[in-house]
Amino acid sequence: MAEATLRTVGDLVSAGLVRNREADALEAVAGRYAIALTPTVRALIDTGDPNDPIAAQYVPSTAELTEHPGERPDPIGDHPHTPVEGVVHRYPDRVLLKVVHVCPVYCRFCFRREMVGPQGDGNLGADALKNALDYIRADARIWEVILTGGDPLILSPRRLREVMQELATMPHVRIVRIHSRVPAVDPERISDALLDALKAGGKTLYLALHVNHARELTAEVRAACARLSATDVQLISQSVLLKGINDNAETLADLMRAFVETGVKPYYLHHPDMAPGTGHFRLTIAEGQTIMRELRTKLSGLCIPHYILDLPGGHGKVEIGTNSLREIDPNRYIVLDRHGQEHVYEG
Repeated sequence: MAEATLRTVGDLVSAGLVRNREADALEAVAGRYAIALTPTVRALIDTGDPNDPIAAQYVPSTAELTEHPGERPDPIGDHPHTPVEGVVHRYPDRVLLKVVHVCPVYCRFCFRREMVGPQGDGNLGADALKNALDYIRADARIWEVILTGGDPLILSPRRLREVMQELATMPHVRIVRIHSRVPAVDPERISDALLDALKAGGKTLYLALHVNHARELTAEVRAACARLSATDVQLISQSVLLKGINDNAETLADLMRAFVETGVKPYYLHHPDMAPGTGHFRLTIAEGQTIMRELRTKLSGLCIPHYILDLPGGHGKVEIGTNSLREIDPNRYIVLDRHGQEHVYEG
């Protein structure tokens, strides 16, 4: 019988990932934020290492119950830019289509942690999905549709095919981008049926693969990426700069080289968002910039990602390795958004 995904504190205790004496305290975390570790993730965790970077991404901690100033349930401002349920339209030529609000795994630093999981926003019903697709169909400015959520590749091939076929009827939509952890955490899901569903839209396809540590790019994961590439899916990366997981140039260099070796172009390295209960993962922007400067001394340009801050309040992404940011006080910055408007950022 196939191994099951670990979804409860009891499952984690049984698997030897948390101790019995921690269970009661962790139930409070589980009551607020979803838990899920696939067998692929479980197999990567070194239970003999208390600082294992894989465990730190997925195994809950009581530190998640501590909230810090500036943290917010919708840290990047999805809701103010939601014209209809399931669509986020922050930039003129592209939209997010949040087709599902569940994931195969739940990252402990997730910026949508208040929206995803069984206690989250819920999946789009048939009527809501139709309304979302009609919104995209009616706006000829929309050149790119980004399937996200949740993780869109958790959908069945049949449902994914239906979405792709709907997008195929919209000539102004030229690009479909998918943001997913599935190839890294459940590589067997990248099946012939799923690949056929992706091709049903006839669009240029990109997949942004979320991985934060080189150990996650196993032989099985690389084989799943090769299957996607063979289907003309262009692979780019997204990672989060996380304290205790990848917050040094050596670890990031290993990750970025592993991406390139796998046929994945490094794209985004996100500064951690101000999601509730994630302060233990955050480092300062100055620390991140120092790491990026060192990274540039170690790596080919092929391996350098964009270091990105998603401004709180829905003001969009800015690259913070450039002059879009200046420090005005210790740990207090003025950041220019894409329109040249200034925003104060603390943290």
